[in-house]
Amino acid sequence: MIDINLIRSDKEGVEKALGKRGYTADLDGILALDGERRELIGKAEALKAEKNKVSADIPRMKKNGENVEPIFKRMREIGDEIASCDEKIKSTEEKLRHELLCLPNLPDPDVVAGGKESNEVIKVFGKQPKFDFPVKHHVELCESLNLIDYERGVKLAGNGSWLYTGRGAMLEWALLTYFIKTHAKDGYTFILPPHMLNYECGLGAGQFPKFEDDVYRVDTADDEKSRRFMLPTAETALVNMYRGEILSEKDLPKKLFAYTPCYRKEAGSYRAEERGMIRGHQFDKVEMVQVTTPDQSKAAFEELVGKACALVEGLGLHYRLSKLAAGDCSASMARTYDIEVWIPSMGIYKEVSSVSNANDYQARRNMTRYRDASGKINYVHTLNGSGLATSRIMPAIVEQNQNADGSVTVPEVLREFVGLDVIK
Repeated sequence: MIDINLIRSDKEGVEKALGKRGYTADLDGILALDGERRELIGKAEALKAEKNKVSADIPRMKKNGENVEPIFKRMREIGDEIASCDEKIKSTEEKLRHELLCLPNLPDPDVVAGGKESNEVIKVFGKQPKFDFPVKHHVELCESLNLIDYERGVKLAGNGSWLYTGRGAMLEWALLTYFIKTHAKDGYTFILPPHMLNYECGLGAGQFPKFEDDVYRVDTADDEKSRRFMLPTAETALVNMYRGEILSEKDLPKKLFAYTPCYRKEAGSYRAEERGMIRGHQFDKVEMVQVTTPDQSKAAFEELVGKACALVEGLGLHYRLSKLAAGDCSASMARTYDIEVWIPSMGIYKEVSSVSNANDYQARRNMTRYRDASGKINYVHTLNGSGLATSRIMPAIVEQNQNADGSVTVPEVLREFVGLDVIK
C-alpha cells in the first residue's frame, strides 16, 4: 500500500511513477477523501473537547444551585454529533483504505517504463542446445517415456491438469528435493503452510481486493473474515506470517522457503504452444521469501536472484535473466527479475522464476513492522522468489536433454533421487 503521506507531499511524483506502469490513478479523489477524513476528525475532536469542558462545569453549577438541564441537553446534542461524526469518519476511512489498497506499488526509480517490449536481458547462461535430429515436444517425450498421463489428468480434473506417473513422479519429486535441500543448506527455514488461506492473506500480499477473482474461492461468504481461498503461491502465506507483529531488528532478515502446490484459476489459452505443462490450474513450486529491514533489502534481492539462477545452472539448463519493465512487474512489486528457460520445441523462453522486491508495500497492508536499535518502529521490506516452479522446469529438462533415440538424460544433480542416468 502506498503511504498517504507520500501522496500528500508528492502527488506528481506518485502519478509519474504509476505512469511508468501505464496506470492512471485518481489521486485527487484520494486526497479529497483524505481531506474529508481529517476535517471530520478535527470536528469530532473539537466536539469531544467541548463535551469535556461542559462536563467539568456541572459539579460547580450544581454546587451553586444553578439549573443544569440546559447543560445536559447540550451534552446530549454533542453526543449525537460525535456519534454522527464517528460514523462518517469510519465510512470515509473505509473508502480511503479501499482506494489505497487498489493502487499498485511504485516501481523503483531504475525500473524503466513500458511493458514486455521494454524488458532487458541482463544475463545469459549457456548456449541454446543444438540437435542433429528432429526435436520432440515435451508432451510427446513425456507420453512416450510414461512420465506424465495427460489424458487421465484431464479426466480427473479437466483441461489444464496432468498426472505424474512412475519415473515422471520420481523426477518431479527429485526436483523438489533438490530445491529443498539447497535452501535448507543455505540457512533458510523450511515452512509447510496451509493451502487454504483467509481473506487477510490475500489482502496483505496485495492480491486483494483488485485480483480477488483470480483465485479459487472455497466459499462466498459476505463477511470478508469468513472467506477462504486456495493459495496461488506460497508467497501469499509466507509474507503474512508476521502480519500485525512488531519484530526485533536483531532477528532480521527472516529467510523462509516453502513447498506447496499452487492453484491458479486462470490457466491460459489452449494454443499449441501452451500444450502440456506450460500453463496449468495446479503445479508444484518451492518459494523463497525474505523479511528484511530497508537497509538489508537490496542485498536480499541480489541473494534471491543468485539462488534462483544457481538452481537452474545446477540443472545445466540454458536460460536468460531479464529485468522487467514497470508495466510487466506484478502490481505488488517494485522490481522483478525473471529467469526464463529455453524450450526448444517452441523456440522461445518461458519464465520459471520471478524474483521480486515489494519494498514496504506488503508490510503496510499487513502491518508487519520492526523496532530498531533506537526504539523506533518501522515497516519491514518483503521479497520473494520462485526457487523453483517445476511445471516449466520439467519441459525444459526433457526437451533440452533429449536424445536421438527418444530417451532423456537426467541432470546429474537429480540422479541420486531418480536412480537413473538416462530415462528411456
